[in-house]
Amino acid sequence: MTDHSAGAATPIPVLRHPEKAHRPDQAQPKKPDWIRVKAPVSQGYKDTRDTLREHRLSTVCEEAGCPNVGECWSQGHATMMIMGEICTRGCSFCNVATGKPDALDVFEPGRVAHAVSTLGLKHVVITSVDRDDLDDGGAEHFAQTIRAIRHRSPGSTIEILTPDFLKTKPGTLETVVEARPDVFNHNLETVPGLYPTVRPGARYFHSLRLLQRVKELDPAMFTKSGIMVGLGEDRQGVLQVMDDMRAAEIDFITIGQYLQPTPKHHRVDRFVTPDEFRSYEKAAYGKGFLMVSATPLTRSSYHAGDDFARLREARLARLAQG
Repeated sequence: MTDHSAGAATPIPVLRHPEKAHRPDQAQPKKPDWIRVKAPVSQGYKDTRDTLREHRLSTVCEEAGCPNVGECWSQGHATMMIMGEICTRGCSFCNVATGKPDALDVFEPGRVAHAVSTLGLKHVVITSVDRDDLDDGGAEHFAQTIRAIRHRSPGSTIEILTPDFLKTKPGTLETVVEARPDVFNHNLETVPGLYPTVRPGARYFHSLRLLQRVKELDPAMFTKSGIMVGLGEDRQGVLQVMDDMRAAEIDFITIGQYLQPTPKHHRVDRFVTPDEFRSYEKAAYGKGFLMVSATPLTRSSYHAGDDFARLREARLARLAQG
């Protein structure tokens, strides 16, 4: 799964991964006060939920147990997850089910576009499970979804949060970029030294190169990536990831606290304090990122619409400075 929103709101999601059942239980430490969120109860939340149900759409908000679901859905914001609810990867941090996915639903792009129009979204985030079973990793399905949204809701800006397309045929990335999303996001998730235990099916430098290649294909397209902290990394490792991202010309970085979905998932090493997040934010801006979101509850698509507007303003300001 490509979204680092794999944290758990109360109640904790149940284990949905047979491949994780053999793992020893990891203690789940009590969350500090700055992590706690309210249960979703608003009418806006219910309206968004009903619209998504009506169009038979999945969201990463639910599948990954995002702690911000109540706030986002109450405002009519949701991150739609295409290509099914079953991932071909088994990352130790993620609460999305792993297994053999179903065939792609050819009508899904149209349903997504209709939901975007119904919800009146000014900015929409589209993500997916990893589909290593497909020759193109689902790239054409992403492109069809982008085109369907453009047709149905031409005023909406589109952000995609893609898999790494690690095992795909040549030309896959070009298929997605040519559909012209406004933001191309792919998360590095963690520091490279933790990949073997946190993200074993992925390769750090492949993910970094993917985002660099997006900029080569379309220098005007915004690129974005994010990491979780509290997995066992140290500060120097996080700063090195920032440097690597800037070398790949990534515009926007998100940094959020990892929250353990169940005792069978990767343990929480520690809860990073709000002061540390503010320090990371300052360091990231100092390294040249146009946009930074670094808070305990930051997730890839949290406040994505507002952040996109600020991202455009930041680019215009930088261009004005020469």
